[in-house]
Amino acid sequence: MDKAKLYAGICIMAGLIVMGTMIPVAVNKYMSYTRTVDVKGLCEREVKADKVIWPIVYKVMGDDLNNVYQQVDVQNKKVLDFLKQGGITDAEISVSAPNISDKFANEYGNDRMYRYVCKNVITVCTNEVDKVIELMSKQAELIKEGIVINASENWENPTEFKFEGLNELKPSMVEEATKNARETAEKFAKDSDSELGKIKKASQGSFSIENRDSNTPHIKRVRVVSSITYYLSN
Repeated sequence: MDKAKLYAGICIMAGLIVMGTMIPVAVNKYMSYTRTVDVKGLCEREVKADKVIWPIVYKVMGDDLNNVYQQVDVQNKKVLDFLKQGGITDAEISVSAPNISDKFANEYGNDRMYRYVCKNVITVCTNEVDKVIELMSKQAELIKEGIVINASENWENPTEFKFEGLNELKPSMVEEATKNARETAEKFAKDSDSELGKIKKASQGSFSIENRDSNTPHIKRVRVVSSITYYLSN
């Protein structure tokens, strides 16, 4: 037999033997990359609102327009004094132009008690949330001054408590959510007699800010969920 053919045959056989031994290794390695676990990590925190927008809505009624305007000026001053005594500054207060309606001009008739109704809105926008909460609890003082706050207007002029410090919380909250996700993945790997590998993919959910409950809108619940896929190996 030609020596060249013999050597070629030996090389081919050796290659087949090596390939045969490597195939199981390659298959096992490939299978390890197909075994994954998807987990989610949650992080929630309660924070206090750091900004409030508080519209104070009240109405003045009467049959003489000039008298109505005079009452508006007097009551505006009382409301402003009330706010400033509570620690609110001029820069944090805005006074909207009065909104006058003539009830006798209403197409449904003129059976109203007063002809003119003037809606007034004085808005506080401040980071001094605690001061506003204290003032809101003292609104009875305005009633004693003859100013009745129109609570029925809350749907149109709602009080808003906001939290604007989210950027400061994001890094630590994402870290905590990722840690919680890994702990869940490690437990799954342990229960399935596997070892947790590297991250295949990860995505961070959107941050949400909601009222903790309807009675304390100045306390917010901040929430984020991280979704992570890990590799598993035997």
